[in-house]
Amino acid sequence: MSKLQPVRGTRDIYGAEARNMAAVVETFRRVAGSYGFEDIATPIFEFTEVYKRPLGEASDIVSKEMYTFEDRGGEDITLRPEFTAGVCRSFISEGMQQNLPCRLMSNGPAFRYERPQKGRYRQFHQINAELLGQDAPEADVDIIAMAWRLLGELGLADKVVLELNTLGDKESRATYRETLVRYFEDHKGGLSEDSLRRLSSNPLRILDSKDDADKKIVATAPLMSDCLNEASRSFFERVKAGLEAVGVPYVHNERLVRGMDYYTHTAFEFVTTELGAQGTVLAGGRYDGLIEQLGGPATPGIGWAGGIERLAMLSKAGKTPARPIIIMPMGEAATLKAFEIAEDLRGIGAIVTSDRGGNLKKRLNRANKARARFAVIIGEDELSGGVVTLKDLDNGEQRQVSFADLAHSVKAGV
Repeated sequence: MSKLQPVRGTRDIYGAEARNMAAVVETFRRVAGSYGFEDIATPIFEFTEVYKRPLGEASDIVSKEMYTFEDRGGEDITLRPEFTAGVCRSFISEGMQQNLPCRLMSNGPAFRYERPQKGRYRQFHQINAELLGQDAPEADVDIIAMAWRLLGELGLADKVVLELNTLGDKESRATYRETLVRYFEDHKGGLSEDSLRRLSSNPLRILDSKDDADKKIVATAPLMSDCLNEASRSFFERVKAGLEAVGVPYVHNERLVRGMDYYTHTAFEFVTTELGAQGTVLAGGRYDGLIEQLGGPATPGIGWAGGIERLAMLSKAGKTPARPIIIMPMGEAATLKAFEIAEDLRGIGAIVTSDRGGNLKKRLNRANKARARFAVIIGEDELSGGVVTLKDLDNGEQRQVSFADLAHSVKAGV
């Protein structure tokens, strides 16, 4: 190896980007907490079956994108490609069904082997919210409203559009599936190889195809709205009415679908035009069949996930850190006193570092490059007099301040 560098699709996160990402998470936890959501932290790897069972062997995530390996104990393990399956596994294994509804929030890294692109990496980060145990459309309104409030507090309300659709109930989806199969059978000659494979296993996934030839066929495919029964129409009307009541604007996108069979009713995405072609920043939907498919009791659920990198790129929400105070002790005795002074200043919330190398001129030059607010100079004369020299690095003025008054002077900004 000629030089050390991150693996393709990963990168180091620091500085302004780290602050922006941390601000997204902090805002998410505060907003979700106001809706009664509580933290859950699941492992970043699970038995592969946790993801294979709901996603399906033929899905792109399972067949092309998951980081799967055999560990030293011979177990088939997969790094987390998304949060929902792991949270639902935890719901089952931890017996959470005894305390419904469950409102669970989480955040952290996820892993997919795919082509790196703007705002998406092979190790990426998500915020995630799951509401389990409520089957009424009002739960859909709550969790979408929570996402809208989060985006608003990140300053993104005017940068995103909520696209909304209904996938219908199990009966409506079965009818739609049959309708799609008949349609695509009539257009088999123009479908891509992947779509031909999906035609027998999961025809709804053809609607998500990125192949240009497939897109032309999909453009005139039947719509889910043509196959909805009355119960599904009523459910969707209540969701829309609820969103209008709480002031969440939306666009009805009848081409918005979810390919997995456990998805029902509401599907939604918050999209933007400011990140290029990959414009989805937060997406979710109702998955009433997922927990049962994983082997648990039939339990309704709805949730969403948001890409922290993309949200951070859009919002730039992280505050510039406060300017530090740099203590400059001159000599061994002053160094010991500097430890005490630094702790006192940190006690009032100041950012404090020490510079013990070189002459005073070099130290002050480094302090200016670091955008420090004050330099606190302690030499032999200062020690004997019980004072420090406090230098204002904005205007160059300096004065002597007693040890006892230093914290007050710094806090006052003088």
